[in-house]
Amino acid sequence: MKALAWFVFIVSTAVVAYGLARWRKRWEEHQRIAEARLAQFVAQARAPTAAPAAAPQERLLFEAAGKAAEGGEPVLAIQLYARLLARFPQTMFAAQARAAVAEQKKKLAGP
Repeated sequence: MKALAWFVFIVSTAVVAYGLARWRKRWEEHQRIAEARLAQFVAQARAPTAAPAAAPQERLLFEAAGKAAEGGEPVLAIQLYARLLARFPQTMFAAQARAAVAEQKKKLAGP
């Protein structure tokens, strides 16, 4: 009878230990999923506040105008800068383009 009591005690202890181990594993998995969800939410919340990157067309127009200016073509450079500002008035290159246009106009005015 004493052996049976010990057997029941050991089996019940093993069952409780197994249940706790399974519960802990599920809880850790739940925590991992919750942290991943939180990280994704934070990343989505931060994305709009980041500075928008220039569109490839904006960059191409700006670089083409710069190359034209370097190549001694102030009229073409002014036209390209004007096209950039007309198509993309809120571009991040707007201030640089306006300054470059002023510089190219000075070159056209001559000495």
